[in-house]
Amino acid sequence: MIEPVATSTDSPDNGHVTRGQLRIYLGAAPGVGKTYAMLGEARRRIERGTDVVVGLVETHGRRHTAAMIEGLEVTPRRAVQHRGAQFEEMDVDAILVRRPQVVLVDELAHTNVPGSRNTKRWQDIDELLDAGIDVISTVNIQHLESLNDVVEAITGIKQRETVPDSVVRAADQLELVDMSPESLRRRMAHGNVYAPEKVDAAMGNYFRVGNLTALRELALLWLADRVEEGLERYRADHGIHDTWAARTRIVVALSGGPEGEPLLRRGAMISGRSAGRALVGVHVVRGDGTLGASPDEVARLRQLTEDLGGSFHTVVGEDVAAAVLDFTRSVNGTQVVVGSSRRGRLSLALRPSTVDLIVRDSGDIDVHVVTHERAASRRAHRRQHRPGTRGVWAWVLAIAIPAVMTFALRPFADSLSLTTVLLAYLLGVVATSLIGGLVPAIVSAVLAGLAANYYFIDPIHTFTVSDPENAFAIAVFVLVAAVVATIVDRSSARAQEAARRRAEANVLASLSAGVLGRGNGVQALLDQACETFGMRSAALFEEDPGGRDQLVVEVSGDFPPRSLDDADAVVDAGPGLSLALCGRPVPASDRRVLDAFAAQAGAVLERNRLAARAADAARLRETDAVRTALLAAVSHDVRTPVAGIKAALATVLDDELAIDPSDRRALLLSAAEAADRLDALLANLLDLSRLQTGAVRALMEAVSIDEVVQRALQGLPAGRVIDETDESLPFIVTDAGLLERVVANLVENAIRHSAADQPVRLCAATVPGSRLELRIIDQGPGVATSDRDRMFEPFQRLGDAPAGTGVGLGLAVARGLAEAVDATLEAEDTPGGGLTMVVSLPLAGAGQP
Repeated sequence: MIEPVATSTDSPDNGHVTRGQLRIYLGAAPGVGKTYAMLGEARRRIERGTDVVVGLVETHGRRHTAAMIEGLEVTPRRAVQHRGAQFEEMDVDAILVRRPQVVLVDELAHTNVPGSRNTKRWQDIDELLDAGIDVISTVNIQHLESLNDVVEAITGIKQRETVPDSVVRAADQLELVDMSPESLRRRMAHGNVYAPEKVDAAMGNYFRVGNLTALRELALLWLADRVEEGLERYRADHGIHDTWAARTRIVVALSGGPEGEPLLRRGAMISGRSAGRALVGVHVVRGDGTLGASPDEVARLRQLTEDLGGSFHTVVGEDVAAAVLDFTRSVNGTQVVVGSSRRGRLSLALRPSTVDLIVRDSGDIDVHVVTHERAASRRAHRRQHRPGTRGVWAWVLAIAIPAVMTFALRPFADSLSLTTVLLAYLLGVVATSLIGGLVPAIVSAVLAGLAANYYFIDPIHTFTVSDPENAFAIAVFVLVAAVVATIVDRSSARAQEAARRRAEANVLASLSAGVLGRGNGVQALLDQACETFGMRSAALFEEDPGGRDQLVVEVSGDFPPRSLDDADAVVDAGPGLSLALCGRPVPASDRRVLDAFAAQAGAVLERNRLAARAADAARLRETDAVRTALLAAVSHDVRTPVAGIKAALATVLDDELAIDPSDRRALLLSAAEAADRLDALLANLLDLSRLQTGAVRALMEAVSIDEVVQRALQGLPAGRVIDETDESLPFIVTDAGLLERVVANLVENAIRHSAADQPVRLCAATVPGSRLELRIIDQGPGVATSDRDRMFEPFQRLGDAPAGTGVGLGLAVARGLAEAVDATLEAEDTPGGGLTMVVSLPLAGAGQP
């Protein structure tokens, strides 16, 4: 069980109600015992004297669950009317009036009946929590929004009822109710989950061992991630920086060289030996640009890391070894994989390698040193001294090089000319300039001139120069040395600036790849900024229209800044936008890259907003097009039945006309038929409007296709339809009311286009892929193959439509409603002539709690 930090509002001392706590029982599949465990917890709390009531608990006919409710206080449900039918939902108002300490609310992901207080049950629960009432609820893993596509790929059933992950993650307590697939199937076989007539279909479809095993793994992994989040919060709150090996996390240090691929594969091999594993690749870019691979190589390593199931990160650091270890500790890494050094033995004897430094400073982090083809190669990348020690070495060399040159040249003083001596000293000055810069080189030139005067110009061992020509030579030497040092220093500075620009380009290329590989562009940018600059958190702020306050647009990381004053670094991100980061001050050398991050964040935000406006404009254009087509199409079809009704009624009501009873009846029947046509037209128009605006919400449940067909055929002319559907067919997952409208529309369409002596046939059968196909078969004129896609569009009247009847909405509405219940609708030729409409539906087995 994971227990995140409890969230609460102000205390009662401040006049506010303390927010209630939410406890959720999470299950891998229906029937594992979530509701039973919830009721057991309720009974334990009642025994301790807690005031507990049942807000809403669904037993689904399970006798053991029903027995657990006995003796508990149950809040009566509220009746809700919808489409002429009565439904029951949780009475939130009654619970708020009752104000218990704890309330039980089953099925967190449930969608309330239209007309209820809130759209979703988790919104009802949020109201109860705001009122200070603790809530215990249940949810299955397949109802989490982030796993919807994964569950559909595993089970073949798309979950219509989902709950945002953030709602479940915000729970104060989250407990997994676990059960092995074999145990759950035995429970089903004993009739403890579904009614006996549904068991075989369920166990042969959704409740297969493979499905249950995959769902169980999803639940365990999802909960493991939540446990890790709680652990990270605890470590952050208590200032713990040491690695806790609660979960194996392998960090692969990548230099960008050719050894990166084998290192990643070795890291994946090591991580694959343990459960709950994670692979992380990290590439360090120095601020001075002296390290960093080409963008193409970094992109290749990123792709390989993601292909191996890991994540790739780029960080900025002057000390590569320290940057790798700091990053490893920040992600709670337990092991580091590095490649053996490519430097030669002499270089290693003079200065320890990055690998040696990582091993030396790793502490409790295990280090794997992996050999490779380029190990100990002399073609190693040249590593510059760290800026912190470069100045010290420069002054040491400025003094040491003239001294060493003097010591080396002194034995040959009698045989060397002054020109040769000064050229040798000039070589030392150039070396000093390359390493230390301009000022140490000039100092070295002055010292070299003094040494040449003292040891090589008569009179020796004095600073007196007897020959003016020698004095002039010494002065020219110092001047030339200063000029050469200046040129060398400027060239070195330009080379370093070019290297810095390359490093910045590498970081920005990595930034672009990271943003493109993730869904939310602004969120991805903030995540990348935290990783690159080693920040704890980041936030994007925007000025409110009044310019008096800063509004948070997006955040990343733990404890993000609440205002610009709370941040360690703030940069402008565009008009009215600011990027704020917390963690450490940003060096001036990194400001250019940080400005690029901020500018791109502002650009991505603006792009997202423009895309949203464009989508809204497109929807408005579509709506206007539909409205225009609708008015054009119905102008005649509405007037015709209205004119018929008016003419018939006017004739009947005319006292001057002598109408016998049979004629009167015929006129009234004609008016009634016209009214029926008008009613059907308006119903289709209403359905089409709801489909266009996305107002159709399906309530998916397991139903019998036979029952749906029987209700759909009520009121149709006797003898015009032959129903061949079998009662023994397995249940399907659908919204019975919407599917009934689909079948009724298709059957009425088939009757209208068939001769009176040619009845429409309905038959159904299961097909591979865990689906059931319902066929509506007519022997009318049919529709050409080239027109079959077009006939499902609104306002189409094709070859099988009698001239002048209908506006062509029936099939468009039927397909729209079919898609709303996760069904497909296609047209086929009827053998011997005619058209067959095929409705494909998912078989039942799960999807209900």
